[in-house]
Amino acid sequence: MRKSAFILPAIVVVAVVALSSMYIVDEREKALVLQFGRVVAVKEDPGLAFKIPLIQQVVTYDDRILSRDVQPLEVTPLDDRRLVVDAFARYRIADVNRFRQAVGAGGVGAAETRLDSILRSQTREILGSVSSNDILSSDRAALMLQIRDGAIGEARGLGVDIIDVRLKSTELPSQNLSATFDRMRAEREREATDERARGNEAAQRVRAQADRTVVELVSDAKRQAEIIRGESDAKRNAIFAEAFGRDPEFFEFYRSLTAYTRALKGGNSTMVMTPNSEFFNYLKSAEGAGKSAVSSQPAQQTQKVLPGVASE
Repeated sequence: MRKSAFILPAIVVVAVVALSSMYIVDEREKALVLQFGRVVAVKEDPGLAFKIPLIQQVVTYDDRILSRDVQPLEVTPLDDRRLVVDAFARYRIADVNRFRQAVGAGGVGAAETRLDSILRSQTREILGSVSSNDILSSDRAALMLQIRDGAIGEARGLGVDIIDVRLKSTELPSQNLSATFDRMRAEREREATDERARGNEAAQRVRAQADRTVVELVSDAKRQAEIIRGESDAKRNAIFAEAFGRDPEFFEFYRSLTAYTRALKGGNSTMVMTPNSEFFNYLKSAEGAGKSAVSSQPAQQTQKVLPGVASE
């Protein structure tokens, strides 16, 4: 009974000591074995491992790729147009022994604080060497690579590898938005004014060319019309001359009828002439013409008044 009373506690103590001397390293972690605060072993492979109980302790660190959001910072590019940049970085603890020596018991929190300082410094340096248009353009991937490459060297002192650096957003400070929008609006209005001026100039050229074309077309049409009219009049006169040349008496008769048509109208002024005037030759009968030829004394002359004509 007495032996069993001593054996059972001894077994418990041995079991506790045995369990406390074992530790398991997860495949997502790396482990350091510390003895009185000094690193005595590094366990990077997953599995079961042993340590001296009560004397040694195990500290584990995440072996996965971690993400760190950098606090928004204000940068001043070459054109003095201030910008607020929001960035983040992805990193991994590459050397846990150096990492422990660099940050001590502060762990990941202390490392990220120092990492923030490195990233902010590199971001200000790189973005301050270019213009704001380069930062705001879609071709800023090269700038992010420069920030990452510049931070890699400093981060290695912490035992950390910088995998990537990205700019999440790049915005104007709130106090500068109104002035920037006013300047952008003024630039757009100036461009619109220039476009309208060029449009009006082009319209003036088109209208002037159209007016010139109209004048040329009308002038050419009138010229052709005058030529055609002249040729037609010439043909008409040639036809009349040929017709009248065949019968001069008919030509005289036609001219007299034309004169009667034009002269004996109700709206004409009153004409006073003797009945023996040659104007009335074709209005007299053959008998009247013979009598008027025999009678030659003025007292025996008869007077005839036609409508619209007064005789003396």
